[in-house]
Formats: sequence, structure tokens, C-alpha cells
Amino acid sequence: MAKRPAKAIGSISRGSGMALGEAVFRSLCEAMQAGHYRAGDRLREEEVAQRLKVSRTPVREALGRLAARGFVEPAGGRGLIVRNLDISEVLELYAMREILEGAAARLASEHASKPEVEALSDIEQAFTDATDAAEMARLNRAFHEAICRAARNRYLDNASRELQDWIALLGPTTFTVTGRPSTSHREHQAIINAIAARDGDKAEKLAREHIREALRCRLKLLQKQ
Repeated sequence: MAKRPAKAIGSISRGSGMALGEAVFRSLCEAMQAGHYRAGDRLREEEVAQRLKVSRTPVREALGRLAARGFVEPAGGRGLIVRNLDISEVLELYAMREILEGAAARLASEHASKPEVEALSDIEQAFTDATDAAEMARLNRAFHEAICRAARNRYLDNASRELQDWIALLGPTTFTVTGRPSTSHREHQAIINAIAARDGDKAEKLAREHIREALRCRLKLLQKQ
């Protein structure tokens, strides 16, 4: 088994004001999003506690939450392993993502301030300058999170955050697919333009098309596994 997690996550800041169990949970979710934990990787309570420099109690709490949500499953008495989603789950996940991203883009076209639209352009510029697929994936998450914040809907934001945790289980980013970074940039720019123009119909349509293209690339990756 690869040793990625050993150097992937560091200790948790005690000054965040967040409950320790919640902080461990978020740290593990972020590690999965970053690709440090992938399907089939083991999560052992003692090892996670050592890496995060916390006691085993908050780690046990966090792992219990991951298991309750279906992100991990028992590994035959040797801790837990990160789940591997089957094809039907992937299709269901992207179907929901299309709905949520479309709604977020529409609402953002109604509520986004000028600085928020400018921030989207700044993120997209950083995306185009990036040369590493992992960095592109991080900036892509930042782009979609920024649209969701601009939508001004806390329930949509919560649903989108949970969906992002599930997407973390899918493995390698679709930006490893040939041509995906350039097409994604064009799609992002078109969405920004529609939001800036306050065109909700177009923003939603473009966001949905963007996710459908992402699914096409995801299925291409899955075929290679």
C-alpha cells in the first residue's frame, strides 16, 4: 500500500475554535479531496492520531462519522478503508452535482457582487497558470465554492460541501485527461461571463454542461482502471 498519508496531513491547529473531533473529521475529508487518501487506503486510528498529533478519542469520533456517512468501511479487523464507489454511485453523484452546480450558477447571477465576480476571474487566471493537475483540482474546487458562496443560499452551500466530500472518493482528478484543462477553462470563463451579465438561464445551462463534460472525463478515467 502506498505511503501517501504519512506526509499528507499535519497537526491540527488548536486555535481554530473548532471542536477537535470536527477538526479531525474535516482534516481527513480534505486529505481525501487532495488525493492523499484514495479508495482502498487504510485508516488506522492510532496512525491518524500520531500524524495529526491528537489523542485517539477525537480520531475515533471522526472515523465514526466517516463510516456513518459511508466514506469508509471495515477492513477485516485492521482499521477502516476508504470506499470505492461503483459506477451507479458515480452516475448518481454527478446527476446531483449537475443540479446543484446549475442552481448555484443561476443564484450567483442574481446575487454575486462585482468583487465576487472579479474573484472568480482571479481564481480562473490562477487555474490557467497552473501546470500541476493537483493544483488545478484545488483551484477548481475554489472556483465552484466561490460560485456557491455568491449564490447566498446556506442550504445549497451545505449540500454542495457534502457532495464535494463524496467526490473526494473518486480518485485521480479529471484534469489528468488530455485536453480537459483547456476545455474546463473555456467552460469556466463562459460561466463567469454569464454570471457577470446577470443571465441566470445561461449561467445554469453552462454550469450543467460543464458538469456533464466532467462526467464524460470521469467515465474515461474509470474505463482505464
